[in-house]
Amino acid sequence: MKKSLISIAILGALSNVAMAQSNVVMYGIVDAGLTSERGGAAGNVTKVQSGVASASRIGFKGTEDLGSGLSAIFKLEAGVRIDDGSLDNTNNRLFNREAYVGLSSKQAGTLTIGRQYTPYYETLRDVADPFAMGYAGTAKNLFPVAGAMTRNDNAVVYKTPSLYGFSGAASYSLGETAGDSSAQRQLGASIGYSNWGLNVSAAYNNRNNDTGTVKTNNIGHNALIAANYDFKVVKVFAAYGKDKGLNSAPLNNTANSFGYVVAPVASQDSTDALIGVSAPVGNGTVMASYIKKNDKEFANRDADQWGVGYSYNLSKRTSAYLAYAKIKNKNGAGYTVGNNTEAGTGDKAFNVGVKHSF
Repeated sequence: MKKSLISIAILGALSNVAMAQSNVVMYGIVDAGLTSERGGAAGNVTKVQSGVASASRIGFKGTEDLGSGLSAIFKLEAGVRIDDGSLDNTNNRLFNREAYVGLSSKQAGTLTIGRQYTPYYETLRDVADPFAMGYAGTAKNLFPVAGAMTRNDNAVVYKTPSLYGFSGAASYSLGETAGDSSAQRQLGASIGYSNWGLNVSAAYNNRNNDTGTVKTNNIGHNALIAANYDFKVVKVFAAYGKDKGLNSAPLNNTANSFGYVVAPVASQDSTDALIGVSAPVGNGTVMASYIKKNDKEFANRDADQWGVGYSYNLSKRTSAYLAYAKIKNKNGAGYTVGNNTEAGTGDKAFNVGVKHSF
């Protein structure tokens, strides 16, 4: 009798182990190219750069089936530099790109905690930009995604499951300022629809600029609506954003790259507009976009960018690419042509490189 009870207990334990199977994957992107930058005050420069099309990285992600449609998930992703082999991070961060853990349910959605992308950034990257935030033509050059606009530390993110093509996301990033729970807090949300070749999304971001000692330091607001439609022979893109308040449009490049007597400062009242296309050509994809930055402040530091590129698929995992973009700055604006990883040094840039995913 005792042996039977022990056998039943062992079988029960083994059954629970079988239900809670885990799956861990190591993955990454290795991207390097030659970039020629022109127009900066320091002179023209040609250099080897890492992460021109997509930031080079190595990561680990996993799931564990908890039963009843519920899974535990995690992701740890570190940026690497292919040009010199170093980690691509600041402030001694190892997993500087993403680091989170959470729970996912097919019926209830996904809840994650850690360092994560903002809903605003994901909308711009996945819906609005034909360059997907890479190459010389990246929307990063003019749209406000620097710093905390891209990723949030201490973030709690909820994403709904897709229901008849509709989905949504909400993000709350704790400021962790002693004595003031709202200081440095950041809120974000998005709602989207995807079906029949149409993708539409709207996103909002709210950033509290208070610190432990400085209060009522203004709140930065960002609103973005983006859409694309796939006609099969060509895919068209459009986006419009409005930025209001302190740190609503942080500069991607804070250096005075053009040597102005008065260094450029970030606008606190601006709009951003984008139109673009991508189309399959041969064994690759042509990408092009036009972006206009409209500064509504008295200085009126506007800017326009044209970008074009081509990515050729050498295999399912490897592609070769080239791209070119040019910015026209007005009234002392200081925007530079960068790429997915770097901000650039001038108002023109040409890229050629290779990307491999594993």
